[in-house]
Amino acid sequence: MFRCWRTRGAVVFDVTCFRPGTWPPEISPAPLTRLHVCSGAVRAWRLHPPSLPLPQTIKKTRFPHWDEVLELQEMPGAPAPLRVELWDWDMVGKNDFLGMVEFPPPVLQQNPPRGWFRLLPFPRAEEDSGGQLGALRLKVRLIEDRILPSHNYRPLTELLTEAVRGPAEEDAASPLAVLEELTSGDCRQDLATNLVKLFLGQGLAGPFLDYLTWREVTRTTDPNTLFRSNSLASKSMEQFMKLVGMPYLHEVLKPVINRVFEEKRYIELDPCKIDLGRTRRISFKGAPSEEHVREASLGLLTGYLGPIVDAIVGSVGRCPPAMRLAFKQLHQRVRERFPQAEHEDAKYLAISGFLFLRFFAPAILTPKLFDLRDQHADPQTSRSLLLLAKAVQSIGNLGQQLGQGKELWMAPLHPFLLQSISRVRDFLDRLVDVDGEEAGGPARALVAPSVIVREGYLLKRKEEPASLAPRFAFKKRYFWLSGETLSYSRSPEWQMRFSIPVSHIRAVERVDESAFQLPHVMQVMAQDGAGALRTTYLQCKNVNELNQWLSALRKASAPNPDKLAACHPGAFRSSRWTCCLQAERSAAGCSRTHSAVTLGDWSDPLDPDAEIQMVYRQLLLGRDQLRMKFQEDFNIDTSPEADTVRASGAKEGACPEALARQREAAGRLLEVLADLDRAHEELQQREQQTAALGPLGH
Repeated sequence: MFRCWRTRGAVVFDVTCFRPGTWPPEISPAPLTRLHVCSGAVRAWRLHPPSLPLPQTIKKTRFPHWDEVLELQEMPGAPAPLRVELWDWDMVGKNDFLGMVEFPPPVLQQNPPRGWFRLLPFPRAEEDSGGQLGALRLKVRLIEDRILPSHNYRPLTELLTEAVRGPAEEDAASPLAVLEELTSGDCRQDLATNLVKLFLGQGLAGPFLDYLTWREVTRTTDPNTLFRSNSLASKSMEQFMKLVGMPYLHEVLKPVINRVFEEKRYIELDPCKIDLGRTRRISFKGAPSEEHVREASLGLLTGYLGPIVDAIVGSVGRCPPAMRLAFKQLHQRVRERFPQAEHEDAKYLAISGFLFLRFFAPAILTPKLFDLRDQHADPQTSRSLLLLAKAVQSIGNLGQQLGQGKELWMAPLHPFLLQSISRVRDFLDRLVDVDGEEAGGPARALVAPSVIVREGYLLKRKEEPASLAPRFAFKKRYFWLSGETLSYSRSPEWQMRFSIPVSHIRAVERVDESAFQLPHVMQVMAQDGAGALRTTYLQCKNVNELNQWLSALRKASAPNPDKLAACHPGAFRSSRWTCCLQAERSAAGCSRTHSAVTLGDWSDPLDPDAEIQMVYRQLLLGRDQLRMKFQEDFNIDTSPEADTVRASGAKEGACPEALARQREAAGRLLEVLADLDRAHEELQQREQQTAALGPLGH
């Protein structure tokens, strides 16, 4: 899959895979494949940052798999097509063009591509190749928004928070109810991420999840189907765990995941998939039999599963308090809804369904997506991870489906799984045995003061490099980032460390490549003990590492006061700023600062204005439907007889007072959306007037 989306005037490509067709005779059957992103009008799009590398070259395969992220920033001017090209990379000589996919602006804007797309020869003469160049699978998502000043979003934010602060009752006209009704699939997952971040920023993540949980539980009659669908409640809890629980996940799973990758053992229990040719010699008496392979695989699996289960059941004290409180609320809601003895397991399954089936098991299956590994696993290791994930899922299901279905070959593992289930029940009881209320700002919940959230080597620029050339002014240092400090030293073992308090950070921004003629540089602006602003320049090895450090630093410093509104994306060299050419070192910044990166996922820091803007866009999709319902309810007959008819056709528990509250809530929501419409129109008019005046109009 290959995804692309536009964020605030940018297009980001997340590359995954390619399927070849009939290769030209001059191309080797296993080429070194390289993906290249360009445009029909060079001035319309540029890589952001400009030094952004192309996806890595994939070696020795006709089916390359990238899974990388690229970002293209929109430039002024008319929209231009976007083109993705595939090349065979040669160490000596020219690279060979293999084909391309091109999308005109109307397609990107109106009908975002999704699926396999046939590669075209240059310059789109498909009849010359007979359509035999292969295909590229991709998915395109476009988001282009203007972010208004914070005060414009305050009424909508208040409406959303009122819904979770008020009494728990079914209200079809509340903003959250409308959003849940109108979204599905990928849109619902994106919405869940935005809402969780928004309520984390308000310190209301617990009440928000409890509100959604209550809605889901009250509408469910069969506990076996509870939270099994991709409802807004399920997606929100899933994204919440990723936002607050990633350090916890890494601490629990990373040691065993690293072992699996490093040992590369052959593991297989399915007789239909056992390949004796790929196994190591188990006995010197001869080639291993299928039974020997299954016995050895069972021993290896339990050798990996044992430490995983031990780490999980012993992790109660390391689980973030916010997660434990959310699970406690979920436990109480399910127990109240299904108090019968035959549903005793429902309260356990509700929690384990999230923690094991939607958190631990997916991380084991695809460690790269959870930052547990830098690269995807090879096929043999992937199979081992799949078997481990299946086992963890069975434990999370409390053994209810053991021995059922088509995977009877998992039976040798059942005794170990059954022994683990009682330990997991005890773990879940201890997990929800927690007191206290959710407290602190978003970053305090996300980045604990003592937890190292990111570490690794970076290149740091000397404070006063004098006459050194830029490339020699950067020295390799090892950095640690926690909720309290950004510290560094010569190496991980070096005793002397220097540190920057996270509470002193005022901005974290990218630096233009032209500043030092070096790519992937960022700047950390912080106040020293005397209150003076100091800038530390750091270079990362690639754009992915740059985005990850930007995200981590911005997330850690999110609650800091007195953030800078503008900065210089260049450097002060030769008595002037390289970005705006101002001659005063103390000159005001020429570019606004940012609070988020454009990865567009759970790893981004909180950006309340961006999150509420996305919620506003989702509400616009259902405004007409909401308006029709509001007007119908407002204009209906209010006689007692009509109230009786309406009550009989409404949901159980509905009454005229409830309908009146729903009409009032719908009216308020429509008014807030209209106000935001006007604010966007005014902003667009101002931008058009500014553009018409040109540079001389300033």
